[in-house]
This record gives sequence, C-alpha cells and structure tokens, in this order.
Amino acid sequence: QVAFKMYLGVTPSVSCCSAAGNEFSLILDKNPLVDFVEELPAERASLCYCNLLCGVIRGALEMVHLAAEVTFVQDRLKGDAVTEIGITFLRKAEDRKHKR
Repeated sequence: QVAFKMYLGVTPSVSCCSAAGNEFSLILDKNPLVDFVEELPAERASLCYCNLLCGVIRGALEMVHLAAEVTFVQDRLKGDAVTEIGITFLRKAEDRKHKR
C-alpha cells in the first residue's frame, strides 16, 4: 500500500481471497495510469494497458525472494467499476548464491 501511495498517489484496499492465506487482491478505486489513455481501437481491445503494474509487483516480490502470480481481475479501461489486481503467492524463491 505504501509504494502505491508514494509512486501513484493512491492507496489500494486489500481484499483476502483464500482461506489458505496465499491469495489476495489489491483494489484501486482510482487508477492514475488510465487518466491519460484514450479509448482503445477495436483491433486493440484485448490490450491490457495497466499490465505493467502486475510486472512491477511481481518484480518487487522477486526482489524479496517470493514467487507470485500477478494478474488483472478487473480493469477500469474495460468498463469495470474498479481496478483489481489478484496476487497469488506460489513459493519462497530459493536463494541463489552468486560465484565471485
């Protein structure tokens, strides 16, 4: 939540999705990345413009050795009321020792 506030100026709400505790969603009522996007042409309707957020989250989790699947569940550009990003923790990534 802190990084979203720092870099995007919004605070997502967190919604738990699984009893196992390995899945949750980040819900953004306002997504500043979509403010400057014009309507997508029909041939590009499947483009997920904000997918870069999924990559940023996945990369940040990999930096702290957590493997996760990060996907868009809802997208305001596709007509949904909110932007929802689903995160599923897969495993703790192994530490790789680099040879010097």
